[in-house]
Amino acid sequence: MSIAPVSTVDLDDRFARELGEMALPWQAEPAPDPRLLVLNEPLAAELGLDPDWLRGPDGLRFLVGNLVPDGATPVAQAYAGHQCGGLVPRLGDGRALLLGEVASPDGQRRDLHLKGSGRTPFARGGDGLAAVGPMLREYVISEAMQALGVPTTRSLAVVATGRPVRRETVLPGAVLARVASSHLRVGSFQYAALTGDLDLLRRLADHAISRHHPAAADAPHRYLALFEAVVAAQASLVARWMLVGFVHGVMNTDNMTISGETIDYGPCAFLDAYDQATVFSSIDAGGRYAYGNQPLVAEWNLARLAETLLPLFADDEDRAVALAMEALERFREQYVAASLAGMRAKLGLPAGVEDAEATALADELLALLQANHVDYTSFFRGLGSAARGDAEPVRGLVLDLAAIDGWLQRWRALGPDAQAMDRVNPVYIPRNHLVEEALTAAVGGDLNPVRRLLEAVTAPFDERPGLERYAGPAPEDFGSYVTFCGT
Repeated sequence: MSIAPVSTVDLDDRFARELGEMALPWQAEPAPDPRLLVLNEPLAAELGLDPDWLRGPDGLRFLVGNLVPDGATPVAQAYAGHQCGGLVPRLGDGRALLLGEVASPDGQRRDLHLKGSGRTPFARGGDGLAAVGPMLREYVISEAMQALGVPTTRSLAVVATGRPVRRETVLPGAVLARVASSHLRVGSFQYAALTGDLDLLRRLADHAISRHHPAAADAPHRYLALFEAVVAAQASLVARWMLVGFVHGVMNTDNMTISGETIDYGPCAFLDAYDQATVFSSIDAGGRYAYGNQPLVAEWNLARLAETLLPLFADDEDRAVALAMEALERFREQYVAASLAGMRAKLGLPAGVEDAEATALADELLALLQANHVDYTSFFRGLGSAARGDAEPVRGLVLDLAAIDGWLQRWRALGPDAQAMDRVNPVYIPRNHLVEEALTAAVGGDLNPVRRLLEAVTAPFDERPGLERYAGPAPEDFGSYVTFCGT
């Protein structure tokens, strides 16, 4: 194993030191021919990393885990999880490594994590590798989510390994370097709880409080306050998903963070036509993780988190359950409040419009969009033109003209703010047909479509000449869209 100068990269192994029972020291598999596909230079600068060094030979070896700084302890993290509703007591990082925590120049501490770095003892029969396409998908969509204002893990780089990956066909392999506030998940708490080690569970909760929700440390009931903070963070996060038309696709408990960041972009996608029943994932035949089910699934996952924390809430189990239920009940009201605030912004409604009127107006519109199979992103962006007096862009998207004309008349009478709407309704999202087009090209060696797509989606609210095809809906012949986990 090579050693990088300490002055180049400084990684803290706090997770491994504080929670050694959940951290398995491990090494990435050698990448025979690392080649940089994409580097997030602004993010590198935020982390205090030198982009020029990252582009060089040592930097590339660092980004695939083959060059580890002195003092760092790469680990595969242990966690459990409910996958599609069924509990798996031992999951963990089967193809991933936490390199350590980076302290950025502003003092913020963030995980630097690899995905596709090779098989670990948690791999459960998998090869631990990842292909170029899925890793670039996570890069594109996570950076688009960041630009849309949705809390998310970030992508620092995708590096081709020079190693083939065997799936249905042989594909080029890659490693994604990912950045997160942490990789603590609901599944982390499930794993700790299943060990029966109350001290481990308490240390994990204290670690989460220190890392993400420090205000809980001063609360009368610190662990209950931690749970309440996670509930609030997830209510806000899922509301943001719904507002931008994002479908996560695999909302297992091991894919729900304690920080409130979106994580693990596998079979994810964005709505084209608005439909609450939309499912993209190939493994979700029953629609458990459909677009419209996401708030309910988030609440279910939070209930599983509450179960793990009961011993920390109170010594008396009945009292602990009562406290957990009271806290969990706030999820729905917090989600509704966040959703309504976001929808008010999307509709440009002034402060004087009562919440009841805003809710009725939004509900009527969404029902109209669903009944008419209207492109979600195009419609809301077009509403800005309607607020300025030109309703044709949105009228042209709806078959039921009488219904949309009536709705538009009532909405415009409220005085919507077109400029404010343009700040929250994107022109560009990672359109599914464009994502597939770009990834197919990248697998074939042409990265220009990925770069062009990133140019559009990382500045989603600014309409620019030359990017018209990135603003339009999918062509009619695109057909049903199916995504895969990418494992």
